[in-house]
Amino acid sequence: MVSALAAQAADWPQFRGPNRDAISSETGLMRSWPEGGPEVLWSTEVGQGYSGAAIHGGTVYFNDYDEATFTFLVRALTLDDGKEIWRFAEKRRIRPNHGITRSVPATDGKYVFSLDPKAVLHALDAATGKELWRKNLVTDYGTKIPPWYNGQCPLIEKDSVVIAPAGPSALMVALNKATGEEIWRTPNPKGWLLSHASPMPATLGGVEQYLFSVLEGTVGISAEDGKLLWHFPFKFNVSVSPSPLAVDAERVYVTAAYDSGGAMFRVKRDGEGFSTESIFVHAADTWNSEVQTPILLDEHVFAVGKKRRGMFTCLDLEGNEAWNSDGKAYFGLGSFLLADGMFFVVEGRTGMIRLLDANTEGYRELAAAQVLSGHDVWAPPALSDGRLVVRDLSRMVCLKVKNDG
Repeated sequence: MVSALAAQAADWPQFRGPNRDAISSETGLMRSWPEGGPEVLWSTEVGQGYSGAAIHGGTVYFNDYDEATFTFLVRALTLDDGKEIWRFAEKRRIRPNHGITRSVPATDGKYVFSLDPKAVLHALDAATGKELWRKNLVTDYGTKIPPWYNGQCPLIEKDSVVIAPAGPSALMVALNKATGEEIWRTPNPKGWLLSHASPMPATLGGVEQYLFSVLEGTVGISAEDGKLLWHFPFKFNVSVSPSPLAVDAERVYVTAAYDSGGAMFRVKRDGEGFSTESIFVHAADTWNSEVQTPILLDEHVFAVGKKRRGMFTCLDLEGNEAWNSDGKAYFGLGSFLLADGMFFVVEGRTGMIRLLDANTEGYRELAAAQVLSGHDVWAPPALSDGRLVVRDLSRMVCLKVKNDG
């Protein structure tokens, strides 16, 4: 299942891009960088946090916070030069709690959907920033704000926006994009709580569905009517930040921090129902990705993870390590995306950006540039029209990573 966005090929309209897989279709990108790194087209100061950018039609959208005035912001900038087009501003006292913003907005060019740190979904006009409607997950669904605030990123579809309140009255809901009216809701009889993971689209057993992880495991929910289709029990600890990764029409990989390890499991369709079975489990001392969702490429999974923390790692689909960056680069809890046969990987502590050849044979670095200053550079990058947008705790930067002509 591919998220049904009317997006141009160059757009990066939501968390992990148009298909929610952190893979760009862009080509012609530079495979080496000049001394000093790629050209910086613009930069802007930002409040502390990890909210990455969504980009549509040459406009960059992201969540922000002004600590001096206690104001939550959604900002829209031009991709070409970083000039501000508009900002949505709302007075909200939000104290730093290992950063403030975490969620990436979603946009189709007409609407922008922003889920703020205190779990309020704002539906904004993409051209003006005017708020059209909102849902307060705490008051509307009984959501309990998780440790370190909300980190979930809305999922935008053709006619709806999908979020997982994980409150007593709703595990997941689909809302009409224009009005906010509920299209369907998934009951939550077991009282599962909101995690930091995001809903992910997938097609398993020929059925379009959304995957979502809570501390008690991962679920599949029907995209048609919100019915809970299956639950794979898996004990996550403290929080779940990486989102589920659909590997193919049956297999799903999940992982998280705090000694949770990871697991590959199979979702089997049995007539009108579904069942799950474990394929393998990564023990806590074997491998896991702590913050970032892995990328699938050439029958392998790539992510910054650990057996030893911070190694960019390539695993086969049996869970075996093909290679890692040990002795070559340390990435902390940094983020990454894949484009034109290359990984753009950010060092989570330093802000160094490394360009890696995307292959299953070994670690091959093509270029590196010290663009950001660190620390805790965890925000997911965004790529649009040959421009890479990255940020640290105080600044967002746009880099030119494609030659003209």
